[in-house]
Amino acid sequence: MFVLVLLVAILAFLVVGSIPVLKNQGLGFFISAEWNPVTDVYGALPAIIQTLITAVIALLIGVPVSFGIAIFLTELAPAWIARPVGVAIEMLAAIPSIIYGMWGLFVFAPTFGTVIQRWVMANLAPLPVIGPLFASPPMGIGIFTASIILAIMIVPFITAMMRDVFTTVPAVLKESAYGLGCTRWEVVYRIVLPYCRAGTVGAVMLGLGRALGETMAVTFVIGNSHRLTASIMGPGATISSSIANEFVEADSKLHTSALVTLGLTLFVITFIVLAVARLFLLRLKKQAGH
Repeated sequence: MFVLVLLVAILAFLVVGSIPVLKNQGLGFFISAEWNPVTDVYGALPAIIQTLITAVIALLIGVPVSFGIAIFLTELAPAWIARPVGVAIEMLAAIPSIIYGMWGLFVFAPTFGTVIQRWVMANLAPLPVIGPLFASPPMGIGIFTASIILAIMIVPFITAMMRDVFTTVPAVLKESAYGLGCTRWEVVYRIVLPYCRAGTVGAVMLGLGRALGETMAVTFVIGNSHRLTASIMGPGATISSSIANEFVEADSKLHTSALVTLGLTLFVITFIVLAVARLFLLRLKKQAGH
């Protein structure tokens, strides 16, 4: 009951705090791309889109890496390798996000800008159709940089959870599959994954939730620019980074309300993601039963 009351209280705070800006701008707040505290005009569209973009790119990078590490630790690696690597993964998960942000800003971003981004500008930006995605000055900071940092941050969480789930598969099931002549990959694909589908999806959702809500690390490296851009290499801003940058300096009621409404938007996005994941798991269970 306490948890439910706390959840309702948080939601009520966000809804009440959002009323001024929604009365002033209506649904235009969610579809406008202009963010100007000087004139008290606020549009959340760039922050919403770039929050989703960074989270999706981080998942596309982080999930395959996490899955590979988890399979290696549980199915391939000998114990003398699996134990220290597993401890290292858990230590990476314990590093504060601000440390990732500082490392990303002072170490990763300069190298990324001078090496990777210059090559991308020279070879991919001139291409038709996909060129605008990579057209941006080689500053090192931007949406893609933030996505890579997020991917590095979520890999330990997803890996640790997947590893723990994979170890719950009964050994007799895998031994039976090997006895029937299955290869190692067939055992993973046909035995381990079906047995652990719920835990695997849960691990991915945990990583997505971390990527959607991450604040400080993203604030350091995304560039904090409230504008829509076709380039994933250019600077941008997520919902969390916008709130972190401006909440203390918000000097008008409408500005504060706009930031609270961003928080409400992130709350709704997270709820939708969890609901979709739940429906997906229910569908998997029905298919498994059939």
